[in-house]
Amino acid sequence: MAKNISVNYKGTKINIIDTPGHSDFSGEVERTLGMADGALLIVDAQEGPMPQTRFVLKRAFELNLKVIVVINKIDKPNADISKTIHRIGNLFLELATQDEQLEYPTLYSVSRTGKVFATPPVDFNQEGSVVPLLDEIVKYIPAPTNSQEGSFKMLASSLDYDSHLGRIVIGKIFRGTVKPGQKVIIIGDTVKSGQIDKVFLSNGLSREEVKEAYAGDIVAITGIQEIKIGQTISTQGDTESLASAKITEPTLHVTVGPNTSPLSGREGEFTTARQIEERLARELETNLSLKLRKLVNGKYEVSGKGELHLSVLLETLRREGYEVEVGKPEVIYKEVNGKKCEPFEEVNIVVPNEYLGTISQEIGKRFGHLIRMEPVTDQETEFVYRMPTRAILGLRSLLLTATKGTVIFNSQFIDFEPVGPNLPKMRRGVLIATNSGEALSYGLQAAQERGVTFVEPGDNLYEGQIVGMNAKAEDIEINACKGKQLTNMRSKSSDGVIQLVPAIKYSLEQCLDFLESDELLEITPKNLRLRKKYLTTVERRRHREELKNTY
Repeated sequence: MAKNISVNYKGTKINIIDTPGHSDFSGEVERTLGMADGALLIVDAQEGPMPQTRFVLKRAFELNLKVIVVINKIDKPNADISKTIHRIGNLFLELATQDEQLEYPTLYSVSRTGKVFATPPVDFNQEGSVVPLLDEIVKYIPAPTNSQEGSFKMLASSLDYDSHLGRIVIGKIFRGTVKPGQKVIIIGDTVKSGQIDKVFLSNGLSREEVKEAYAGDIVAITGIQEIKIGQTISTQGDTESLASAKITEPTLHVTVGPNTSPLSGREGEFTTARQIEERLARELETNLSLKLRKLVNGKYEVSGKGELHLSVLLETLRREGYEVEVGKPEVIYKEVNGKKCEPFEEVNIVVPNEYLGTISQEIGKRFGHLIRMEPVTDQETEFVYRMPTRAILGLRSLLLTATKGTVIFNSQFIDFEPVGPNLPKMRRGVLIATNSGEALSYGLQAAQERGVTFVEPGDNLYEGQIVGMNAKAEDIEINACKGKQLTNMRSKSSDGVIQLVPAIKYSLEQCLDFLESDELLEITPKNLRLRKKYLTTVERRRHREELKNTY
């Protein structure tokens, strides 16, 4: 769960919970909204409502939360407040389930200066503060209706850990009161007994120990070690459980295993399969949208809600000192009414007008269906497409390259639909290292005559590592460790300084996009390396039929 803070304003305590807005983290969003009595919908004044805005707003309406709209960054050069208000109105009209949900207060903010206005200001330098927002929250958002009478009830919405206090359970008290030392039961698949040690409430950004907390408070309690997210904590003798958030099915999976490259064990602290399994098991306790399955080859199939969800997990492992290797993300198919179905997403693209042809061409190859196209400014156009998730894999990095980093790309899961036709291989071939050693300028110069490179002089390489991308469709083997042969003859034409184009450095998410089915991503705390699944030429030829690439 994202961070919870509390603010005391005019005698009213306001709990504010920040939550991810992306559907890839739907589990956290569901749990957070379940603790809230209202929501602030933050919308960029230039970009307008994004695909993920629809997801969060829909869930807020389903839970009957009061919504306050805050149009943020109104000081942007291309901010169009009136157009943003119109698009928000259309979104509310589409998603609202009750008439009263169509009436909502709207505020305008410049977040970098901490100013909120009830009406759009003429001068952004005029005095301002967050007081209008706090006033609107107190006036419009209802107070918790939870009863302090009756037995104590609390839903475990998040788990934290402290080296001194142990496991910390965070959630909202739905009924009754709680005190340190109180005996409780934990209701899950079975009923277990426990005792609360300490009770904490948020005070600003910090936690403050209290002697008692009441219904409606968001508390952090210690002393209960054996508990899972979604389970109910209750007074002894009351075994009625609270309804927990329904977790949607994952749409993508990757294989994760210990690093098997020749450079394994040099850069990470945790490198064994046992250490990786223990860490993934701990992640399952707090990341309910994640699924884990052990494979026969000793690796693990990790399933998540999308590329962002999985890449955040892998980046976390990397920062904690783990070395892992990861396969290409693949979509999860399922049977619906006897038909094989795949996940579909709504893709939102904002791009400069000079690249309209590039966008249409690339999306057309991937069977994208155009839903809407409209100008954002005089120089930019917004496209909204509907397309299968497997066609989106690799699309973000491709469009970023094609548009020189100017594209804005967002996607949102819609539903499972019948599987469409196979997609041909989209990516160009790669440059594969034939020798192990240190990359040299002379060898990389020859590689750059064939395409672009991912490594720099001095980098450690091994046979089978991907050192660049070919300008043509096929893979090419190249010796990037080759040095210039020294002789006692000097030549003005051949003794010149070698000039190299700077190497391309991909982020972790871009590396996942780049992968084909016969390739792996080596993740260490210091480096990201792309490699072939089979490192030697002989092995790759032996498994040629197995490694034919299709999406």
